[in-house]
Amino acid sequence: MASIDEETTSAEDDEPSVLAAGAICWRKEQGQLEVLLIHRPRYTDWSWPKGKIDPGETTPECAVREVEEEVGLRISLGIPLASTRYPVASGTKLVNYWAARTERMVVRPDGKEVDKFLWVTPTRAAELLTNPTDREPLELLVAAHEDDQLETWPLIVVRHAKAKPRSSWTRAEGERPLAATGRRQAAAVSRLLEAWGPSRVVSSPWERCVQTVAPYLKNKDIKLKLADSITEQDAARKPDKTRSTVEKLFDKRRPVALCTHRPVLPVVFGVLRQHLPEALAGALPAEDPYLAPGEVLISHVSSRSHGRVVAVEQFRAYDD
Repeated sequence: MASIDEETTSAEDDEPSVLAAGAICWRKEQGQLEVLLIHRPRYTDWSWPKGKIDPGETTPECAVREVEEEVGLRISLGIPLASTRYPVASGTKLVNYWAARTERMVVRPDGKEVDKFLWVTPTRAAELLTNPTDREPLELLVAAHEDDQLETWPLIVVRHAKAKPRSSWTRAEGERPLAATGRRQAAAVSRLLEAWGPSRVVSSPWERCVQTVAPYLKNKDIKLKLADSITEQDAARKPDKTRSTVEKLFDKRRPVALCTHRPVLPVVFGVLRQHLPEALAGALPAEDPYLAPGEVLISHVSSRSHGRVVAVEQFRAYDD
């Protein structure tokens, strides 16, 4: 499965008037898959945790925030699921969904928007769901479970935020910092990365890359691993070392973000492409500039089949 960036998602013939996001929280109980349903007293319905996007927010950020606000769970997103569309008073509502494993976390309904919850089997959930369109993401979640594609970890590629122009920089290239816009983008990148919560960050040691991930590192209180092999200079001279650095990320099998430069992205994506099944062959950007400054690409890697990427998606951090 693959998802596309949210700008493209909303650019269909039926332009949505309302954009929202949510998640299907799932767990295993004695080997049995269960999903979390919520009851909303205002609508007297059973559905998934979801809500409208706030100004300056991306859909992944919205999904994580809404789940926490409605049921008290702080989640990390898994694979993208189906986006649903249905008519509302103002036109069409588009809701983007993700899977989110929750283990044995405590559910606390907010008592206002949500007054009850149930952990149920997917079969029972399909029976209880009030809106028929809510069954679409559930069907994809079940299919992913049956294909051993539901348990994943994220490998995230970040292009550094907007830097000061090369033409106006007279010192060493590795010291060229972010522009003022880039510093704001870096804060937005941090908020976006929180949706997947990588516990490791690997970066080019050049200043603009380090500055891009610095806000996330500070918020999460984790250490940064620097890799000369993913600088522009080393990737051009010794691309095999660059490839080796990326390949080792798969061996760790832990959520990770890698921050690098535009000229290095073809080498990075070349490694990722080797881990994609044929159905996802076109999921990676293939043309320069590959990613915009501050944009991220998320590869969801199977926890059960080593090195197998089962979904790809990309998002731009909010840019003011």
